[in-house]
Amino acid sequence: MKILWVKAGGLVPPDSGGKIRSYNILRELARRHSVTFFSFYAAHNSDSHPDLRNLFDHVVCVPLRLPPPKSPAEMLDYGLRLFSSEPYSITKYCRPEVRRRLRTPLDEESYDVILCDFMAAAGVIPWDSPTPKILFTHNVEATIWRRHYEVATNPIWKAISRREWRKMEAAELRYLRLADRVLTVSEADRDAFGGFIDPAKLAVIPTGVDVDYFQPMSAEETPNSLVFTGSMDWLPNEDAIVYFSQAILPLIKQQCPEISLAVVGRSPSRKLQALAQTEKSIRLTGWVEDIRPYVARGSICIVPLRIGGGTRLKIFEAMAMSKAVVSTSIGAEGLPVRSGENILLADTPQDFADAVISLLRDPDRRKRLGAAARALVQEKYSWRIVAERFAAILEEAIARPALLGDTEG
Repeated sequence: MKILWVKAGGLVPPDSGGKIRSYNILRELARRHSVTFFSFYAAHNSDSHPDLRNLFDHVVCVPLRLPPPKSPAEMLDYGLRLFSSEPYSITKYCRPEVRRRLRTPLDEESYDVILCDFMAAAGVIPWDSPTPKILFTHNVEATIWRRHYEVATNPIWKAISRREWRKMEAAELRYLRLADRVLTVSEADRDAFGGFIDPAKLAVIPTGVDVDYFQPMSAEETPNSLVFTGSMDWLPNEDAIVYFSQAILPLIKQQCPEISLAVVGRSPSRKLQALAQTEKSIRLTGWVEDIRPYVARGSICIVPLRIGGGTRLKIFEAMAMSKAVVSTSIGAEGLPVRSGENILLADTPQDFADAVISLLRDPDRRKRLGAAARALVQEKYSWRIVAERFAAILEEAIARPALLGDTEG
């Protein structure tokens, strides 16, 4: 196959869930197929995207001058795009210069399939092209914004969240119908989209994990220690830590006053930095080159998310390292896990705290949960297996064009 893969937001370093998923699937596809990778993203120092030419047949990089996240400049940019029918997560990336640059590979080469990676790239895809077009959704983006709206307390942020939720809802519906195939990362996401488009257009790509890279380590656990991993400039992760510190941590401290939490991930916000200054049991690492030693030293991995969509790679990474995981149902949404068998799920502050405390007091149970978790991902969810399914779906879309087309549910 000749694949044109179009992605907003960049691919490397693979330091967020979406990048990790895309990078590993692309790396596996490139072993057997011709991949042209086209990406547009915020310009930054030490840009390693040109190095991807060692991995793919062709690479087109379009660095953009975008305002820093959460800065006054970004608020101004948001205001300038306020009356666009598209959500800001699409308009901030899908600029005229990107559309012009995308014409070059399309004019020079003939592709078997065009892959739109994330909804954020949908604004530049040539949806009227006769080439089969696949929309790879890592989340139900409108659901994320709705959950932001539901938990927001700041009136300005609540208004922004509601506006983005409604715009994203309309955008998702439009692009779902334009795409010839839609890939989701969970059954839940597939069911959510199945109410709007022909279910025959939908297919599920399971979350994977590098089971060779993420393995059990011999590092000694730090007693009474928790670990959370993730990009801390992603708002659901920030909300999770604030929620945990305010609603759950005090309950754990009543039974385990010596508890500690390592928050491992890039770009913690000023809000989180201020929190860590007052709550001494929380430590922010910022960006680290390798999260595995931090996961290995933690007694338990926690995922107290209240907002989110798609699936959390952080859970599969911890499971591959045979670590016990405590998560909310939203945190583990879409993953093939079973509470009490290979993970513990808890949705109220008291239940979450009780689950953590019970595991801290029972190291044998932690080991049993971790061993069952490792067995699950090792058997069924390596990236090689996931990429093989991905390729089969692309090949079907190319071979059976009669099934393609705009159908409404």
